[in-house]
Formats: sequence, structure tokens, C-alpha cells
Amino acid sequence: MKTKKLIPMGMILAFLVVPAQAFAHHGVSAYDVTKQITLKGVVTSFEFINPHSEIRLDVTDESGHKVTWLCEAGSLNFLVRRGWSRNSLKAGDEITVMGNAAKNGVPNLRLTKVVLPDGKELDPLGGPNIR
Repeated sequence: MKTKKLIPMGMILAFLVVPAQAFAHHGVSAYDVTKQITLKGVVTSFEFINPHSEIRLDVTDESGHKVTWLCEAGSLNFLVRRGWSRNSLKAGDEITVMGNAAKNGVPNLRLTKVVLPDGKELDPLGGPNIR
């Protein structure tokens, strides 16, 4: 009988102890989804990780300065279903990416398409484009 009372109390305690960040997930509100930009650059790293895979891309801007963009793709699960692997990109690859830039001007991009030098396109979202 005492055990049955302890289970709900334990669950409540666990809920209070787990940080709120564990339950949080961002949407697309940080990105300007009304505009799509295209960048061409050189991959400096590809992190095939959860919750979102990341590509760091060196892009030369109009004034000749190199800017490193952080490009966010979908989760591993979604990417694997779309044919991605940890070997899909490597440092030194020259690629073209399309997506939504961060509203605050930071060089972050929510990817909507990746185009490899041979013209092959990779779907980075793993699902319908959320608008």
C-alpha cells in the first residue's frame, strides 16, 4: 500500500528535479521563414548529431571577408531516412545551401536544401518544410 503512494510522489519529484530545458524544443521562430537565402561555401565541419545535425560553412561575403555560418539540419533519425550518413559531408567540400537566416543577424541558417558539387540534392529537414 505504501509503495502505491510513493510512485506518484516520486513522479512529481522527478518532474520538479528535471530541468525545464529537457522538455524545451525550439521551433522556427528564430528564423525569417518569409525569405530564403542561398550560400555557397566550404564545409569546415559536419556534426551528425541529435537533436539537430550541424554544418559549419565558410562563406566569403561581398567584401571578401570569410564568415562562418552555422547551418542547422534535421535530426539523425530524419536525415538517415533521407539517405544521409556521417560521411555525407566532409571538411573541404564545396556546397551550396539554401534556407532561412536568423532574424537577429547572426550567421545561422535553418537549412531547407543542400546541393553537392555534383548537383545531388540532400533534404536536410527530413519532412515537410514548416512555415
